[in-house]
Amino acid sequence: MSTLLSQLTWTNHITILSKCKSIEEKQFYLLLTVKERLSKRELIRQIETGVFERTMLSKQIVSPLVTQLQDSVGQIFKDTYIFEFLDLPENYSEKDLQKNLVENLKNFMLEMGGYFSFVGQEYRVQVGMHDYYIDLVFFHRQLQSLVAIELKTTEFKPEYLGQLNFYLEALDSNVKLPQENPSIGILLCKNKDSEVVEFALRRNLSPAVIAEYETKLINKKLLQQKLHEFYELYQNRIGKDE
Repeated sequence: MSTLLSQLTWTNHITILSKCKSIEEKQFYLLLTVKERLSKRELIRQIETGVFERTMLSKQIVSPLVTQLQDSVGQIFKDTYIFEFLDLPENYSEKDLQKNLVENLKNFMLEMGGYFSFVGQEYRVQVGMHDYYIDLVFFHRQLQSLVAIELKTTEFKPEYLGQLNFYLEALDSNVKLPQENPSIGILLCKNKDSEVVEFALRRNLSPAVIAEYETKLINKKLLQQKLHEFYELYQNRIGKDE
């Protein structure tokens, strides 16, 4: 721990001490700041968007092949992403969403997490005599995988997985280098029914993650309240088991 502490700037130390309450929260942001080399401004954004609470409350559901890539994969992808930095019209389209994310690429990559490198927008893949375009493509240096991101302005639908799997097969066949791991797909949907997602992913043959996104900050006090309720429920279950 003392080695980690020495890797933080004094301003980041003060930020964590002043803005975080519990020991667990402080340790979380300490590790996150060192791992992703966060500046003071970036650290404050992570705290204000409730990354700690969202991570603790996450009910992330991924296809079985995702977890085979790396044990810590659950710490890489989030269940809900916050895009409060976007300037979207009231009835925005997928094109509007894509354009705004690229225009705010630095904030977008900060929210996605470390080790993501931007590859392209409307990334073209060719299958047979036809061209297809993936909304966004990144490369994850830690996983050594291409990451295809498809954007949806509606609730998750099972048929979205078919399109995503098609793109992943195209990337693996025509773009992926021999030393790289299989490509991973992320469906970013406006909302999702967790039971439908779990059912859809049970027999999915490609590494896929289904996540939600919010274009406004989630109330941090509400997140803290839910986390407190989660801890209480956990403690009660332990008490009953004993």
